[in-house]
Amino acid sequence: MKVYTYSEARQKLAELLERAVEEGEVKIRRKDGWVFVITPERREGSPLDVEGIDLGLTAEEILEYVREGRKRFG
Repeated sequence: MKVYTYSEARQKLAELLERAVEEGEVKIRRKDGWVFVITPERREGSPLDVEGIDLGLTAEEILEYVREGRKRFG
């Protein structure tokens, strides 16, 4: 695991964050001896999960629109 000095962490923040994602965590050591651990927060779910909207359509109406689209553009 890479340990960055405080100065390195300030200069290379993007690199530090990318390494934390790849390796799970990185450490930053200050001159006074304190050590801090940076870990990425886990995402919940898929980034493709999107909230649906209610259009008030029945399944049959949706299927009919799909069929019409296939006739026009298929």
